Amino acid sequence: MIQILETTTTVAKLEDAEGIATSLLEQRLAACVQINGPITSIYRWNNTIERSTEWKLTIKSAARLQEEIKEHLIATHPYEVPELLFVLIDASSESYAKWLESGLIR
Repeated sequence: MIQILETTTTVAKLEDAEGIATSLLEQRLAACVQINGPITSIYRWNNTIERSTEWKLTIKSAARLQEEIKEHLIATHPYEVPELLFVLIDASSESYAKWLESGLIR
């Protein structure tokens, strides 16, 4: 069965989130991208505590595509230092895993 990978990133604009999601799907690097927001992020940047409104993308894909996803996000992401978190999913339903894999076939 496919090893599922979930990737998380955030952007400041909904348009950027939708653009990244669409490009990942078009290139079959993701089977699904969920966009949540707006969310509030509080973080340290350049030694200052910042607060901003962002949109969170949760990208569902296969572990075998991690490097391609990372390269794609670095190339298309508007942030200087984008949040790119990769989490391997321990288990899922067999039907979901099959559906996900079918969305990645090139």
